[in-house]
Amino acid sequence: MISKIKSIIKKITPQWAISLYHYSLAVFSAAIYGFPSEKMAVIGVTGTKGKTTTANFIWSCLQAGGYKTGIITTANIRIGEKETLNKYHMTMPGRFVIQKLLRQMVKEGCKYCVVETTSEGIKQHRHRGIHYDIAVFTNLTPEHLPSHGGSFEKYKQAKGKLFESLAKHNHKHVAGKLIEPTIIINNDSEHKDYFLSFRASQKITYGLNQGADYAAENVRDTASGVEFSVKGVMFHLGILGRFNVYNALPAIIICRLFKVPDLLIERGLKNLRLIPGRMELINEGQNFTVIVDYAHEKESITAVLETAQKIIKPGAKIIILLGAEGGGRDKFKRPVMGKLAGEMADYVIASNVDPYEDDPTEIAEDIARAAEEAGKIRNQNLFVIEDRRQGIKKALELAKSGDIVIITGKGAEQSIFIGGKKYDWDDRTVTKEELNKLLSGKK
Repeated sequence: MISKIKSIIKKITPQWAISLYHYSLAVFSAAIYGFPSEKMAVIGVTGTKGKTTTANFIWSCLQAGGYKTGIITTANIRIGEKETLNKYHMTMPGRFVIQKLLRQMVKEGCKYCVVETTSEGIKQHRHRGIHYDIAVFTNLTPEHLPSHGGSFEKYKQAKGKLFESLAKHNHKHVAGKLIEPTIIINNDSEHKDYFLSFRASQKITYGLNQGADYAAENVRDTASGVEFSVKGVMFHLGILGRFNVYNALPAIIICRLFKVPDLLIERGLKNLRLIPGRMELINEGQNFTVIVDYAHEKESITAVLETAQKIIKPGAKIIILLGAEGGGRDKFKRPVMGKLAGEMADYVIASNVDPYEDDPTEIAEDIARAAEEAGKIRNQNLFVIEDRRQGIKKALELAKSGDIVIITGKGAEQSIFIGGKKYDWDDRTVTKEELNKLLSGKK
């Protein structure tokens, strides 16, 4: 009911009034908490995917280098070594929450802070009142377009406002160091030139292809993670997925800017073995692999399945559970994900993610029909199970020794929205519970 009322208010209120409301809240909240971002070097990470992992790598390497650092991401919030899960169901929490967290970081001695910065957050001016010093661009693909009038260009321009903001502030001095406005860009993205066009004292590129200032070479998947070299120095990641090399490169760049030795950067990358809900391994003693991941669109689903294909043993199967959000989110990605899952996995289970007030059956069927077109057969290697717990249970029951089960769509989110109501939820907890029931023979 509350969400319906909010929706009606949004429809009848002029856009300029909504924008002014969000802007005023942002500035007021920053003033209330004493503009805490002025007292830290603030790194903004934006893009379609990889933001949370990138932020965590930056945090881990700065911490290893002796710099107390805070982060605010979709999955987790860290103040130094203290970590809590993001309970707000928003990557960028409300303005007052963000500013309160930033002030807490300052009080506890953080000199650096990484803020995962989204297009929706920027549209609602949640970035206002935050003095960013470094802006990192990961990648850009069509996502969240309904929030931007269905326009990819407006979506891109919203992210550009983070980079635009760098030139609007004076340079900071933090811990005796001059912090120069810096842009760090994925050189392999077709949109790199747009983000490089903004003013900054330094512009640095990274990527896996030649031509980047920091190019990863000799990339190799291992049983425990990934290894690669940059400018002749070897680095090791403690988490799975070749795609995570992209997410690690900004950390290397930033730490080198702040004179962190390569030995400590390597330690930071290698020691980060867990990012909540990002390629997170769930091990309760079973003889198959279980991974919980936030993947919820074409590129991330592809990356997770490609990783599984690289590490799976001959003859073993890949089982994936996936779904898509309701609430006005992009409907066009549903069949795309269903087709990918149908082609790249051996078993597909379509289930709820966050249908909100939309029809969950319609969402799941959009995915299932595309999986059928890719060759899957219902009730043989394709299942539609709206109840997410039952869907997870089915995925685990299908698994045999050596198989890989991938639970995607929610990662470490702490709630699920069904029928307009919010329920407590954690994929990792539910997966562990169902695994333990399976292993103990309970039904």
